[in-house]
Amino acid sequence: MGGTGAAHGWRPHVVTDEAVAEAAPVAAFQALLDDGLPLLRAGDPLPPLWHWLALPIWPRSSALGADGHPRRGGFLPPIELPRRMFAGGEIILHAPIPIGSSVRRGAEVIGVEHKQGRSGALAVVTTRTRLHVGDTLCLEERQDLIYRSAPPRDPDVPPAQPAPPMPVEPVVPAAPLEKVAEHDGGGEWVLRTDPTLLMRFSAATANPHRIHYDWPYATGVEGYPGLVVQGPLMTLLLAEAARLSGLADVRSLTHRNVAPLFCGDPGRLYLAADPDAPGTHLAHLVSAETVRTSLSIATGS
Repeated sequence: MGGTGAAHGWRPHVVTDEAVAEAAPVAAFQALLDDGLPLLRAGDPLPPLWHWLALPIWPRSSALGADGHPRRGGFLPPIELPRRMFAGGEIILHAPIPIGSSVRRGAEVIGVEHKQGRSGALAVVTTRTRLHVGDTLCLEERQDLIYRSAPPRDPDVPPAQPAPPMPVEPVVPAAPLEKVAEHDGGGEWVLRTDPTLLMRFSAATANPHRIHYDWPYATGVEGYPGLVVQGPLMTLLLAEAARLSGLADVRSLTHRNVAPLFCGDPGRLYLAADPDAPGTHLAHLVSAETVRTSLSIATGS
């Protein structure tokens, strides 16, 4: 595990806690989706990836850093690169997690790698989480987080001023996903995002990262052209497209966030059976002809 931050006295360690798979954030996400399905209740199994909603971790306000995330050097290594991206991972589903059940969670950092990319220095942090209900291992998850250097600034250009607020325009209320095509093994959906959607998802998942709701910070400090759609939201919507298509008996999901999607940019989701791998479906979120997020879903034994 190269470059783990040992110079700062940091060492990887296992963090454990026990929490209830709460019904309230599950209901909040169902309201956000507005998909017309019956409300999930206590005892119902969580759909794939919904543990991100049912088991949120709320950090103390005094523990937050300048970007809104918890300050590094506790669970995560003390990496000083400012930009953080949810880059992907893998989830293996062993057994259902019922809503309302008590879940024991164990998480640890299993890898830290420093690299030099085309845009500058970066670090890849890999975490592993295991969820148990009683003595049953229900879920194993690997997450990859990427930290990047700030975008370069021209010394002849004055420091960026706070960006103006986003223009206030009438928004026609609509569900974020609208199915526009259907075919055997999948279909196609239109994705709509707006600041309200991002705010509601951040609240449901206890995600305080400022790039998702703070326009001046996202544009003036981290250099993005607008608010950034959450990587977990994009991944979850791909999984939801599969669930709404009737895909069941999901055993594993492998996801990769390739490029950011910005609030208000039009997007499309595509789901299809993988002709080269029986029992596997592939889903992609595409915007401006660029794949932003991809998801591979394996079913069966």
